[in-house]
Amino acid sequence: MYVPEESQGGIVPMNYSNKDKIPSAESGEGRPSIKENARQPNTYPTQSGKGVSQGLAGVRKAARENKEMKFTALLHHLTVDLLQESFYSLKRKAAPGVDRVTWGEYETGIEGRLVDLHSRVHRGAYRALPSRRVYIEKEDGRQRPLGVAALEDQIVQYAVVTILNQIYEEDFLGFSFGFRPGRSQHDALDGLSYALLKKKVNYVLDADVKGFFGIFTCTTVSISG
Repeated sequence: MYVPEESQGGIVPMNYSNKDKIPSAESGEGRPSIKENARQPNTYPTQSGKGVSQGLAGVRKAARENKEMKFTALLHHLTVDLLQESFYSLKRKAAPGVDRVTWGEYETGIEGRLVDLHSRVHRGAYRALPSRRVYIEKEDGRQRPLGVAALEDQIVQYAVVTILNQIYEEDFLGFSFGFRPGRSQHDALDGLSYALLKKKVNYVLDADVKGFFGIFTCTTVSISG
């Protein structure tokens, strides 16, 4: 199958996944705006809200129309323009990584920097740096560890996520909110509120993963019935 700006042979058939044979669980949610999640315009927003290129729109169209497709050639979609869009989507005041390069410093000579980064990625010379470990104090006094990536690593990561989102956004169910572009915890609460008020709910399951998957705890709260 040919996709605009996609090399022929970059997509090969694969078997249906189990979820393709199971009725959509979205139908139980009932919120029109979420149930219609699959019906999207021809140009799709990236994480920053800007439209994607025609080539990426073609990737998303292929992912939506044929669930048997397996994408194996996506690197050419990582362009200098996408790297630039990714750079300007990063937080300007974010703490630097192990490279100690700030957003403002990298912006100086940005065109040449991104052309060089693009070249290194495509010829296989790009190597990610270790993340810098920092600790954020929590309300209970404990410290939460965070990894701060080097600036160029953040740019590449953002660009790769933008590309992969064109595929995975077509697989997510309407009531999935975590780490998705254009969705937040407020949208999740809105969906939960609608379900509790409009649907027959017997239980609410609250699950939490603590200590980096060391301890799994969950709490079940009976709502009705």
